[in-house]
Amino acid sequence: MRSFLFLVLLALAGTLSAQTPDTRTLLPVPTQTTWGQSRFTVKPDLSWQVFTPTQTAASQAADSAVAQAVERLVLPALLPGRTGVGPSRKQTSPMPTASIVLQYGRPGNLLMLGEDESYTLRVTPMGVALNAPTHLGILRGLATLRQLATTEKKTVWLPEVDVADAPRFPWRGLLLDPARHFMPVSVIKRNLDGMWATKFNVMHWHLADDQGFRVESKLFPRLHTVGGEGQFYTQQQVREVIRYAAQRGIRVIPELDMPGHATAWLAAYPRLASNDSVYGVARKWGVLNIAMDPTKETTYSLIDSLLSEMTRLFPDPYFHIGGDENDGRQWKRNPRIVAFMKQKGFVDAKGQPDKHALQTYFSRRVLQMLTRYQKKMVGWDEILGPDLPKDAVIQSWRGKKGLYDAAKAGHATLLSNGYYIDLNLTAASHYASDPLPQDAPLTPEQQKLILGGEATMWSEFADSLIVDSRIWPRAAAVAERLWSASTVRDVPDMYRRLALVSKQLETLGLRHRSAPEQLLTQLAGGRQTAVAPLRTLANMLEPVEEYKRHFQGFKYTTQTPLNRLVDAAPAESEEAREFSVAVDGLLAYRRTAQGQGAAGLQGQPGKALVAYLTNELEYWQANDALVQPILKQNPSLQEYAPLSTQLKAVATLGLERLRLLEKGQAPTPAWQANALKQLDAAKAPAGQTELAVVQAIRRLVEAK
Repeated sequence: MRSFLFLVLLALAGTLSAQTPDTRTLLPVPTQTTWGQSRFTVKPDLSWQVFTPTQTAASQAADSAVAQAVERLVLPALLPGRTGVGPSRKQTSPMPTASIVLQYGRPGNLLMLGEDESYTLRVTPMGVALNAPTHLGILRGLATLRQLATTEKKTVWLPEVDVADAPRFPWRGLLLDPARHFMPVSVIKRNLDGMWATKFNVMHWHLADDQGFRVESKLFPRLHTVGGEGQFYTQQQVREVIRYAAQRGIRVIPELDMPGHATAWLAAYPRLASNDSVYGVARKWGVLNIAMDPTKETTYSLIDSLLSEMTRLFPDPYFHIGGDENDGRQWKRNPRIVAFMKQKGFVDAKGQPDKHALQTYFSRRVLQMLTRYQKKMVGWDEILGPDLPKDAVIQSWRGKKGLYDAAKAGHATLLSNGYYIDLNLTAASHYASDPLPQDAPLTPEQQKLILGGEATMWSEFADSLIVDSRIWPRAAAVAERLWSASTVRDVPDMYRRLALVSKQLETLGLRHRSAPEQLLTQLAGGRQTAVAPLRTLANMLEPVEEYKRHFQGFKYTTQTPLNRLVDAAPAESEEAREFSVAVDGLLAYRRTAQGQGAAGLQGQPGKALVAYLTNELEYWQANDALVQPILKQNPSLQEYAPLSTQLKAVATLGLERLRLLEKGQAPTPAWQANALKQLDAAKAPAGQTELAVVQAIRRLVEAK
């Protein structure tokens, strides 16, 4: 009801662009859609067929992937409430007689970058036809088909439509980080389902970092037993994840971070260290500046042997070696390593040891190993250097400059800067970041080296319970940016569709909405009467953005439970965002009315917006009395009491300003100065969270 009312109010205020394309429920937006007036109604005897030109081992595997996608991912949306396939059936007739007909030309080569993922989809009152050059295109089209499903009472129908679609970029990834907080296979699988639904095609598996080495090595078992502290993926589990991902058209690329971020390696095998220290697996977060010794041949012999094992385990042609955030301090403090650097000529213009040159030497050595094992090396942008061979792929996390520099130097490259979804930034901010904007300072040939990008979900503050809520639905905005045309940029429409996709993802088994609710119930002591007020407060909070959570007076370690209100709060408050858009709609309507000589907000749109905003503000204002006793009873909630008090205060300010706006009156300078002072105070974080609605109320207060 809230979302429906909100959209009605926006429409009344005229804030929805008349030029918005008819995107319906689709995210990412397809290349081309033509909507009809009719619909296809799904009946209980729904049937489907798949056609391929030849029957080979490859086509049988492709057919199996398509069949699983239909039966496990699509049919539950078309036949809700049924178990398994239910009464639907796969037709084997050589003629297309089924309700849903799927046809592809050949099995797609998942491991070939740039393989054809295009498809066409036609829905008519008679049925559905999905065609693609490869079975990968069928998998992408099935994700679109699932999004088209509309439920009315007990009936499911699909709108009449013709879709022609293909991705903008061949590399559309999501990084999952079980190194910091281990994530069971079930968590990985359900997020792979979410990736399929939004057309991601690469899972970047960050398997080793300072806090853990998470993959079984039969050659070096101390890596996973000591470095992983018993929490790791067996090789059998790795193969199962790779198989599961492949059936959804998703590649799996492993990352073993080196030479920095390697404390877990050194805990297992101290001979890799750059000094004589003995390390345990890291317990704290941050850049530890602990690195492998790149001057010892024994370092390379261990890495080479490990890569000989890991490259057989992971079939993808790409292998990520990390290479980030090593400042070289350990190298410069070791006289033997410094002597090695001088001997090799790894010095800067002043004759001082150049750690970057030494890291490039390390990267070249590892690249040679990977090349021998027929893999292409990927690394973060710190590995970029003039002596790095051009067949290394550069992933830029520090900014567009690294992306462009890599392309200009002849490297294929990926963008992650702007897509760090762990930083609790808005979906709109991620949506605005484009790997290849129109003003990119690149030649046409250099532009071809931009492969795409990856959303990154680092897990310092996300365990297996809440990680879904930190990924979804905001990652879907990145998925659209990487799939859809660069001209698809309507932010309000993106948010509208993001809300629809969020509901659909929950039906796939993702827990981005249910897990925070479970945590709120725990914090409320299981008392349902306490959950609602606590939820109201949590929904108006957001975790502090970027890296501020490390510096808010609460020291986190790998052992710190993530079970506080900050962990239940949304990464981006939807309620606060809707309120903010309504404020902007009201102020825009007021400016239009003033331009026409009207005073106050007498028109119907203005009254409707005021009513909506008033209702929200009164709701938040009243919640303080309900939630304060709950906060005081639970020691872990007491730190959030000031935020509830501040929410009541700023809601009161908003109500006072709305009353003045209705009357066409300006606030007194004294009132406005005092209000702004209160709003400044309300920005102060508590419990690693901050109020998400302060800026919107400030705009109300400052309105002239």
